[in-house]
Amino acid sequence: MKGIMDRVNLDWGTLPFDYIKTDCHLEYTFKDGKWDDGKVAEDDTFKLHIASTCLHYGQQAFEGLKVFEAKDGRILCFRPEENAKRMDRTAKKILMEPFPADKFVEAIDKVTRLNKRFIPPYGSGASLYVRPLLIGVSGTIGVKPSTEYKWLVFVTPVGPYFKSGLTPIRLMVEEEVDRAAPNGVGDVKVGGNYAAGLRASHGVKSKGFDEVLYLDALHKKYIDESGATNFFGITKDGRYVTPGSHTILPSITNMSLKVIAKDLGIPVEARDVAVEELLEFTEAGCCGTAAIITPVETVTWGGKEIRYLEKGEVCGPLSRKLYDQLTGIQCGDVADERGWVREINVE
Repeated sequence: MKGIMDRVNLDWGTLPFDYIKTDCHLEYTFKDGKWDDGKVAEDDTFKLHIASTCLHYGQQAFEGLKVFEAKDGRILCFRPEENAKRMDRTAKKILMEPFPADKFVEAIDKVTRLNKRFIPPYGSGASLYVRPLLIGVSGTIGVKPSTEYKWLVFVTPVGPYFKSGLTPIRLMVEEEVDRAAPNGVGDVKVGGNYAAGLRASHGVKSKGFDEVLYLDALHKKYIDESGATNFFGITKDGRYVTPGSHTILPSITNMSLKVIAKDLGIPVEARDVAVEELLEFTEAGCCGTAAIITPVETVTWGGKEIRYLEKGEVCGPLSRKLYDQLTGIQCGDVADERGWVREINVE
């Protein structure tokens, strides 16, 4: 039985989904046409040129993934190679220098090992959140790509994204604010997408809802995604339906759920989903790295409340089955037959 002997003393069961300083992070620099070998930094601040392209022109990309402790003490990271691929695609789309995929995965291993005492214990409901960040740091006031970049990766122990954990949330369909434009950057993980959605998210929260459900910007009739997560619905005949829009971020969690659903004999449809179909679903959920699966209790659209769970119900049966299977794989409780989980040696 493996185990972390010098784990920090935190109340793991009540951790927020927020930043907690750990021992160190890693910093890599691209300069003169090449990436350096990186350095370990203990300070969680660093100097940045006031004219950096990340500050003025949005040359910024990030990722999010999780590390878990298994029951037998192994330390497991879920599909980091997919995060490396997605960050590469994001970097290329906004003309940034991609960080090499092999270095990406090696850096995840290293930063986890250096901060192993912050890995939450098995069964706590918490995880070690890993945040890689790529920024343009050249000082320029011309609108052009940077020639120098920083790639950073830090970790922080977190609780559930929604404070209630696996407890239903209430969504409201957003019909005025657009999250991302057709043929824009909605399909990559850049900070501007999240900034664009802040007023919508805060607007619905002020009305008593938990999050927004966006419609597509072009037709205003197809479901896009919910805040910072993908959306799915379960039909009356047991199909897993999720938007196949090219303006939403391809969630690694959703990608995995679609495979798991097929393995469980649940038909999968990734396609345009008309907002009217909300009336036909028997279950609905939000999914993403931070939230994993969050069941949806109600969606309010056009002043009408559509209910998927009755008061006191936590999760629909198929959503629960998918959640248990995915989290079981992530935590090592379910056999990883597809090689999704990477074991990290923290010794």
